[in-house]
Amino acid sequence: MWQEGFAAFTYSHSQLKDVISYIENQEKHHSHKTFKEEYLELLKRFDIPYNPKYVFDTDDEGGT
Repeated sequence: MWQEGFAAFTYSHSQLKDVISYIENQEKHHSHKTFKEEYLELLKRFDIPYNPKYVFDTDDEGGT
């Protein structure tokens, strides 16, 4: 199975340039921070409650 879960974050049209820039530089960005680290930061930034037990598999070492 490719994935068991998903998440989505929305942004307004006024943030379009920032989103495009993020996507264009995603590989560089993730050389400094894992996907898991960034995802947890987004949950915290948007005050989304979560149980760490269900966010990533316990076997998932890197979160990439």
